Amino acid sequence: MDGRLQVFSGNGNRQLALDIMNVLEAPLGRALISCWSDGETRVKLDENVRGSDVFAIQTLSHPVNHHLMELLIMIDAIKRASAARVTAVIPYFAYAKQEKKTAGREPISASLIAQLLMTAGVDRVVTLDLHSPAIEGFFQVPVDHLRATPMLATTFRRLGITDLVAVSPDAGGVARAEDFRVRAGASLAIASKKRPSPEEAEVLEVVGDVEGKTAVIVDDMISSGSTMVWCAHKLVERGARQVFAAAVHPILSGDAAEMLETSPIEKLYVTDTLQLADSIHADHRDRIEVLTVAPLLAEAIMRIHKDLSISALFN
Repeated sequence: MDGRLQVFSGNGNRQLALDIMNVLEAPLGRALISCWSDGETRVKLDENVRGSDVFAIQTLSHPVNHHLMELLIMIDAIKRASAARVTAVIPYFAYAKQEKKTAGREPISASLIAQLLMTAGVDRVVTLDLHSPAIEGFFQVPVDHLRATPMLATTFRRLGITDLVAVSPDAGGVARAEDFRVRAGASLAIASKKRPSPEEAEVLEVVGDVEGKTAVIVDDMISSGSTMVWCAHKLVERGARQVFAAAVHPILSGDAAEMLETSPIEKLYVTDTLQLADSIHADHRDRIEVLTVAPLLAEAIMRIHKDLSISALFN
């Protein structure tokens, strides 16, 4: 490192930020990021960033709006302190499922988040496995959209499963499941679903041969868990021998962990873009394996800092 690189972190997932800096073999930038007594967000940088290449790491975890404000104010503070460039590293980009209107009189919230980040002064964005790649188009600054799906696929390839089937839980995730299939050496199946409500999903049918095979449901995130659980039951009905699941972002809202515990899913593989909630019981954690994205994000930060290609990380 040439001394110009500085990295700060919000409170969205501070452990991941520390793990990234562990890989970079450098200390995390000193800053006070807390709340005033009235609940307003307080940010104060305790280091000089004038002329520096600064990265602000913040995953938009629960409470989402609070962590979003931390990031916006962090960016503003860094910009006003005369940093040469500010890059927001957002492992989990919240509001990503609100990237289009599904009914009248609805907002496009993901677009609004992009506008807020640019208004705050961000020069570049690094993120992982956006729910919809179209979100990149909401930004007028460069977006490095990294993928953790290859890491999940590599994990399954190492398991040596010879009859593996990658299952997309809906039509929108086919490209992701196909990429997983190629990397893991699996075949492909696709589930169709309907949504009785925005928070519920019901799998109607599975297209593809899963009988007597090991199925892995591949998705970018697991939120309420209803899609994966419905899909797992349908796969068992279709004769799947074993069912696993792989998702990049473990949101696990509500009683998702309990649903997984009573589902046919033997193990859920996720990454640490989000920390598992403390409320998840130890018994439920036994069925969840967490892989770290710290080396991937650390490599991206170094490549951006040194003006090297990022495309190698997409392979």
